Amino acid sequence: MQPSWLGELLDKDIGHEPRIFDLSLPADLLAVEQLAKDKQVRFATDDFVEQLRELFAIQNPEIVYAPGFSDMFDKHLSSLKEQKPLEQYGRWVYYPWRGQLVHVLEEDDFFVVRTARNRNLITQEEQRRYYDARIGIAGLSVGSAVAFALTLQGASKHIKLADMDALALTNTNRVLAGADRLGQLKVKMASRTIFELNPYAVIEIFPEGLVEGNIEKFFEGLDIVVDEIDELSIKLRIREEARKRKIPVLMGADNGDNAIIDVERYDLNQAIEPFHGKLGAVRVEDLRGLDKFGIGKTITKMLGPENITERMQQSLLEMGKTIVSWPQLGGAALLNGIGIAYCARKIVIGEPLDTGRVLLSMDEKFVPGYGEAEKKARRDEVSRKFAATFGL
Repeated sequence: MQPSWLGELLDKDIGHEPRIFDLSLPADLLAVEQLAKDKQVRFATDDFVEQLRELFAIQNPEIVYAPGFSDMFDKHLSSLKEQKPLEQYGRWVYYPWRGQLVHVLEEDDFFVVRTARNRNLITQEEQRRYYDARIGIAGLSVGSAVAFALTLQGASKHIKLADMDALALTNTNRVLAGADRLGQLKVKMASRTIFELNPYAVIEIFPEGLVEGNIEKFFEGLDIVVDEIDELSIKLRIREEARKRKIPVLMGADNGDNAIIDVERYDLNQAIEPFHGKLGAVRVEDLRGLDKFGIGKTITKMLGPENITERMQQSLLEMGKTIVSWPQLGGAALLNGIGIAYCARKIVIGEPLDTGRVLLSMDEKFVPGYGEAEKKARRDEVSRKFAATFGL
């Protein structure tokens, strides 16, 4: 029998969004004091002076390496303290799932400091456009790596996340989340991580996943859609909706240690074929209700069996025999996240990026002799045999 105290804890919903307070406002100060009295705040973090120091340096780069910089900052800090107590500057972010209160700069200054080391790999103007881009991510296995890569680089303050599943232990070989988040809906798990990176993020979640009934709402206001779902009929609906709204679609697929990145620029050309034409004149009803094997077979056809690594081919043939599902690696998920974050930045800052497919192959770069004719011929033969066995 389950102990009563455990049941009470298990039923407790502590949320996935932070609360942001301005302690110069009496109501906010009272609210934080009440959280502390109620033992909701277990500890606080305050390195605000260091954040101010970094901001001062960024705003005055010409004096950073000059003698006397520390004295100049100390004078600046003293001036701020004369106006009001330091705890009344910036904002205090309360993370209920951590029981933690964190003192941070106000949003504009937080953005400047947090993205300062991106410049000028990403210029100030490009960074603002990247941050203002509204991106929707459907599917949060590989999709969570995309969301974290975007947020890490200072992209997409406004983000939509769609996934119906909860985090399972088998997901944690490729999803950046620990045992403390097992059983959480992936949209909430991912939201927490994003908010920890950027407390000022604006996240809309779709815990029912991306379905026919919400796809139009999901697309509203988006600049880019990232497709990382398994449901093939919805994958096609994403492209139909993207064509109608002239929105680019990005998709990343695991492939052993490698990644396959698809770019479909419906914003530039509404005549392009979904999935680069790999599935032909396919209809939504043709893709609806496929089982795990049907999904795996169709995705393999979509990606091209010639692009699938040999170990992945072997694994697909072992589904339901010696393994439960197709394998995925954490490194490949991260590689997809990197690739899609790069493509998203190119799109929103207006640099050239064509519709197409790119193979990000660790094997090609690191395996000796990978590109030799003999080894390529062998891979081609293995792929032909796999395609025949897999019924493609």
